[in-house]
Amino acid sequence: MQTLTSTAHAPSPMGWFSKAEHWLDARGKGAWIAVMVLGFVFFWPVGLALLAYMIWSKRMFNSSCKRRSAWKSTQYSMSSTTGNSAFDAYKADTLKRLEQEQHDFEAFLERLREAKDKAEFDQFIDERARKSEDNGTESTL
Repeated sequence: MQTLTSTAHAPSPMGWFSKAEHWLDARGKGAWIAVMVLGFVFFWPVGLALLAYMIWSKRMFNSSCKRRSAWKSTQYSMSSTTGNSAFDAYKADTLKRLEQEQHDFEAFLERLREAKDKAEFDQFIDERARKSEDNGTESTL
């Protein structure tokens, strides 16, 4: 007969480094970067050590990888079928409509940028012509 003996360990108090690490993790990647920059400003080896630790512990690239994998799973779920032909047809039509709306909106933004660029260029040409006219009238006096 075996007996299960549990050895309950008292939670060890966290050291200052662990507390700082948890505090920075709670605040996100921006806090880590800010501390690293401050480390470089005040004493460059500290900043370098923080940069090395962030790369070694994969804190620099952690959230971007999560976003990328979430995007891939979203695209997979959009292309998969559910087995319900009516819903799949509705989903396909809706996705086509959304893609067309996105294309139309991007075309609208492009036309808007072109119009703004043309207006700025016309304004530049008018100011240049006005300056040359002003310089021409002053030199004849």
